[in-house]
Amino acid sequence: MKKIVPDPPVLQPSRELITALEEPNKTLLQALQNTALSPPLHERFTATGSTSFGCRDGHGRPLFAVREGVSAEEALLHVSLLLKCAEETADEITSASGIERGLIWSMIHSVEMARAVVDALLDGASQAAG
Repeated sequence: MKKIVPDPPVLQPSRELITALEEPNKTLLQALQNTALSPPLHERFTATGSTSFGCRDGHGRPLFAVREGVSAEEALLHVSLLLKCAEETADEITSASGIERGLIWSMIHSVEMARAVVDALLDGASQAAG
């Protein structure tokens, strides 16, 4: 039987999206390559810088921002809490079927891994201090 309507085209990520995703990797690689010239990266994590995120108002000003000077430990504790919330939210929507279910479980697994890394960093820091 011939299909009357062709399959929809497969959408490829835009070049802008690919570039936006490549930038954090470049930054991390540069930081790792420069460790011989400066203190190790983990020793430089003492406090947050300032960065904005999310929606902007009608004048282009960000509505949300991370304040400068929050201790690295406090920032990691908050990241851990955010990842736990994301994990629980995703777990609640796993009633999907087919490929969506697989994507949701993949996201849950990724969030669990990210939270485990953050929690392990926090545990290691508390053991080193104690």
